Amino acid sequence: MITDKQKKFAQWAMDYALKNGCQAARLSLYNNSNTSFEIRDMKMDKLQQASENGLSIQMFVDGRFGSISTNRLEKEELEKFIKNGIESTRYLAEDKARTLPDESIYYKGGKPDLQLYDQKFPGIQPDDKVALAMRVCDEIMGKDPHVISSSSSYSDGDSFSYRIASNGFEGETSGSYFSLFGEASIKGEGDARPGAYWYESSLYFDTLKKDGIGKKALERALQKLGQQKTASAKMPMVVDFVNAGRLLSPVISAIYGSSIQQKDSFLLNKKGEKVFSDKMTLIDEPHLVKSSGARYFDNEGVATKKIRVFDAGTLETYYIDTYNANKLNMPQTISSPSILTIPPGTKDLNGLLQSAGKGILVTGFNGGNCNSTTGDFSYGIEGFLIENGKTTQPVNEMNITGNMIELWNNLMESGNDARLSSSWRIPSLLFDNVDFSGM
Repeated sequence: MITDKQKKFAQWAMDYALKNGCQAARLSLYNNSNTSFEIRDMKMDKLQQASENGLSIQMFVDGRFGSISTNRLEKEELEKFIKNGIESTRYLAEDKARTLPDESIYYKGGKPDLQLYDQKFPGIQPDDKVALAMRVCDEIMGKDPHVISSSSSYSDGDSFSYRIASNGFEGETSGSYFSLFGEASIKGEGDARPGAYWYESSLYFDTLKKDGIGKKALERALQKLGQQKTASAKMPMVVDFVNAGRLLSPVISAIYGSSIQQKDSFLLNKKGEKVFSDKMTLIDEPHLVKSSGARYFDNEGVATKKIRVFDAGTLETYYIDTYNANKLNMPQTISSPSILTIPPGTKDLNGLLQSAGKGILVTGFNGGNCNSTTGDFSYGIEGFLIENGKTTQPVNEMNITGNMIELWNNLMESGNDARLSSSWRIPSLLFDNVDFSGM
């Protein structure tokens, strides 16, 4: 945690920077730790433990902007470091778009704790962490004759930060996380070596799902036996909740202020327009208690609030930080998403398969890309053929191609199976008229 003594030290550093040439400054004092244990075939493969304490200062000097960071937190050393940082910043090109946010949009404090930190974190023993990773690996090894190898990992971490800005912002954050991961590699036909993974995560140790992870990874791998291409066609596509975020990611990238400012966005000048299907509603909900991604302010101290990013297909907002707001002469919003949710539908994955009738269920992406300017994409996929509303033949070595705007205009239904431990709560999705290239 950040102590009162550390906060006073941070405030001293801020004052020192302002007295020695900064017209404005933003400072972050932080400490964090993380641990990971990796197991391969029931043997310890890798152990990593790290902790870090540091301070970073963003400096606004004579219309110029610089950033420095250090983990050497002695006053005498820091005085020299800050002075050198200020002098170095003066050599940079002038950029008047670099400013602090207007103080009126800062988070002012006073809201209840979001409960993102597990107080039990320091007391969890290393032996217990290793045992959990071993249990995941044991659920794979020797459980089927096709198994070639298994791997698993346990990881956790905690973080604390104290942030201040010279024009009035002050805020603290704290958080923890825990995760378990399992991966199975199996022997397929010929030289094929299908593999699959599964993971669980939580902010709290007691709510972390600890059983069935390796078993799920092995089941997903075994389902891939006999994969082959199927005929090229334009047909419905169901994307499971594990992979649906891959299709949302280019959309979110396209509404960042940096993409808009650089005119590198297929959603340029689309704010306020209906660009996607009526079924596409996306909400940013930053204040969900005990939820990954929850926060009261962004990395600049700007207060967050619940917003509709897309409302029945209409683009309602861009994510615009201070710099890009100044460059674009547009109102500032927040710098990045917090918790993204697509409201759940009424059906689970099986229900979406029945709605599709005939098509392909995508359970993995294998490379590919999306052109950020045009929205044209091409992705390699694997999954299952859907016939009569049920999965049949496993498929791989196929591609989907198209345009992001067209794809999201073909969104037909959303499932009710989003992973609630994620900051992107995106359920399984059903799209119509997707181009699949196979045989």
